Amino acid sequence: MWRSLASNMLTLLVVALFLLGGVILWGKSQYSAQGPLEAAICLKVDRGSNLTRVSRDLADKGAISSGAIFRLGADYSEKASQLKAGSFLVESGASMEAIVDQITRGGASTCGTEIVYRVGVTRTVAQVRELDPATNRYVERAAFNLAEDDVPPAYTQKRGEPDTRYRVAMAEGVTSWQVVEAIKAMDVLEGAVTVRPAEGMLAPDSYEVVPGSQRDAILAEMQEKQQLRINAVWESRQEGLPLNSPEEMLVLASIIEKETGVPQERGQVASVFVNRLNRGMRLQTDPTVIYGITKGEGILGRGLRQSELRRITPWNTYVIEGLPPTPIANPGLASLEAAVAPDQTDFVFFVADGTGGHAFATTLEDHNRNVAEWRKIEAERQNN
Repeated sequence: MWRSLASNMLTLLVVALFLLGGVILWGKSQYSAQGPLEAAICLKVDRGSNLTRVSRDLADKGAISSGAIFRLGADYSEKASQLKAGSFLVESGASMEAIVDQITRGGASTCGTEIVYRVGVTRTVAQVRELDPATNRYVERAAFNLAEDDVPPAYTQKRGEPDTRYRVAMAEGVTSWQVVEAIKAMDVLEGAVTVRPAEGMLAPDSYEVVPGSQRDAILAEMQEKQQLRINAVWESRQEGLPLNSPEEMLVLASIIEKETGVPQERGQVASVFVNRLNRGMRLQTDPTVIYGITKGEGILGRGLRQSELRRITPWNTYVIEGLPPTPIANPGLASLEAAVAPDQTDFVFFVADGTGGHAFATTLEDHNRNVAEWRKIEAERQNN
């Protein structure tokens, strides 16, 4: 009887430990996962406050999903006793881990006004955003193209105030030339850009800067983050991919980035290119032709001509075999991940479908039907 009881107790202990391990793993994933906050908020931490009050405030503002996990994570990382007083800008989607790091490391960001330099594919916009006291959320007060001379008074006024916060927000798919030109135009930065970073080696993300920051230092931070992403994604790649190096992965990811702006399509687009590479088919993708014309210095601004599709350049995948020699833009993390984990499909063709997405096909016959449908949509739009 005692042996049976001991055996049952041991079994219960093993089950309990197994369940506890599962709970811990789940808690860790929740702690580091993207948070529920939909728009940036200003978190004020008073002197003498504690994590219980802060976690309650964050939960009330919809910034965290669990105050208990927030506090346990801070305890586990040995940061619970390092809470700093101040005002902290909590970005949308910030994880509990990121928030804990932010409110315990000091150097609090001011929350009154922020100027965001949004580096986009077609232009760079300077956006002045202010905290609305009624909602504790940021609203846009002014925005202008950084290349324009007509600067709104809201920018010049806030540009000189000591409590204004500055960010550079780099979009996926911009080229290194576009980023460098935008960085040069930002009047809060100083110093020359000594070398244009290699294409593809800047991480699309948001970067906080302070007046007087060196331009080369910002670019170096972008390069370091992209290199870390490349290293991590390459280690997670599927077996059997027609990619021989992280450099080839980066090239493919840049093409994926330029071919679709629909997040759920990245895996399918990646599968088309992987299938073509495996079958020895040319990639035949228009963005590579465009890069061969512009070298990433600006946008083409018109449709491609038949003569350009036939023109031999190192990037024209209608005439070269395999991948082009360099990336054609700076891909985001999602496109990097799609390059090493494409969907498992038989697709080898795709064309725009008129909704912002694409129609995929496994045979030339089906693809030709999709192309005909797309041309009909284009004709209808031109006539309207």
